[in-house]
Amino acid sequence: MDIIRFFRFGLVGASGLCIDFCITWIFKEKIGANKYLSNGFGFVIAATSNYFLNKYFTFQDADTEVIHQFFCFIGIALAGLGFNLGILYCLQTFSKINFYVSKLIATVFVFLWNFFANSWFTFN
Repeated sequence: MDIIRFFRFGLVGASGLCIDFCITWIFKEKIGANKYLSNGFGFVIAATSNYFLNKYFTFQDADTEVIHQFFCFIGIALAGLGFNLGILYCLQTFSKINFYVSKLIATVFVFLWNFFANSWFTFN
């Protein structure tokens, strides 16, 4: 595993988190859009930003198949979202682990999933 890429992937993920929350807040609080629609906008814009930052900053990828890569990246992100929700649901349903500890566990798992899946499939 390339530790520099792993670190860069984490930085990009942190920027995506900020973008997601900011866009969601702007659409929900300032524009007055539905909270779920606002959340969706935040996710899509952050994932798009993360794709380009990871392509050029993290993986320094020169592949010209941008559309194919983008949809692969989004598919992995959506699978990660599903894993996150599934892990959170299982930990909350079948254990007495604190919600935020459960969310942290899910986030660590999904971060690892996203990094390795994108390393192997999107930017290989």
